Amino acid sequence: MPPKTNALGLTREEYKGSKSTLCPGCGHDSISNQIISMAYDLGINQHNLVKFSGIGCSSKTPAYFLGRAHSFNSVHGRMPSVATGATLANRDLTAVGVSGDGDTGSIGMGQFKHLVRRNVPMVYIIENNGVYGLTKGQFSATADSGQVLKYYGRNELPPIDLCLEAIIGGATFVARSFSGDAKQVQTLLKAAISHRGTAVLDIISPCVTFNNHDESSKSYVYGSEHKVPLHEIIYYEKGAVPDRQEITIQGEFTEGDEIVVQMHDGSHIKLKKVGNDHDPRSRTAAITLMEKAQIEQQFITGLLYYEEPRPTLADMLGLTETPLVHLPEEKLRPSKDALAKLMAEYM
Repeated sequence: MPPKTNALGLTREEYKGSKSTLCPGCGHDSISNQIISMAYDLGINQHNLVKFSGIGCSSKTPAYFLGRAHSFNSVHGRMPSVATGATLANRDLTAVGVSGDGDTGSIGMGQFKHLVRRNVPMVYIIENNGVYGLTKGQFSATADSGQVLKYYGRNELPPIDLCLEAIIGGATFVARSFSGDAKQVQTLLKAAISHRGTAVLDIISPCVTFNNHDESSKSYVYGSEHKVPLHEIIYYEKGAVPDRQEITIQGEFTEGDEIVVQMHDGSHIKLKKVGNDHDPRSRTAAITLMEKAQIEQQFITGLLYYEEPRPTLADMLGLTETPLVHLPEEKLRPSKDALAKLMAEYM
């Protein structure tokens, strides 16, 4: 019996990358598997996709999925600037970045915040384990206050909530999940890649070597026992959404009700309430939810915040719809007379 294929005639095997060199059981490998499944299910052309990363265990993972896509492994914390340049030069590319809590929350925090405020069109995945696993497990900026590690003692500093930072910074799609919840991760990935703008996914991904003891909020045991899903999330491809009654932000959102959010490409996600009245279309509600969860040390998962897409960086710069990489030289380089006229305006 021949293997199952997608709309492009490709098997799931053809969406894989190299063999992983991460520790057996690492949560990052689970996320890579869900990226593979997402791309296979949606029938993504790999040659139209580009992967970005920085430095760290998480930043090694693009080698392990979508082996036929373009890829750029950048300097530590500098992935956002590389992604910004690439997406401006070629607006036809689908961009997926993989970072970590150190690559984003420490050395890369400044670049992360500016990527978000500029609304660079990409999926920005943070594989968050609370430690620097590549350099023997020191505390990262997202480590729990009061957490104890065998070789590094007690962490006295408060954690940075990267979802909260993204919402405050102006991101229009922010979600949190757990690498052990394959179904939710894959659904959020499908929604994120359909979003026009920066889509931030903070995925708690346990480090099985340095930070997987039961007391850590970044462990498999803690994540499995304490995750509180905001909604039951269902993704529908373009044209596949049944008739429904959308719940507006002003209306009551009670258990069993549904919110349907349309992506710019015509696909939809349906959010069905499972016991929490959070409406992700309210920025104030999302910030309040994150602050409350941080104080009470709750592990909230799901779509935290969504708003109608605002102009991307390329839109704001007034760039042509034709990717810059496809423009002929005469379109990219002004003539001598045109340059002289331009310079005369500044004299």
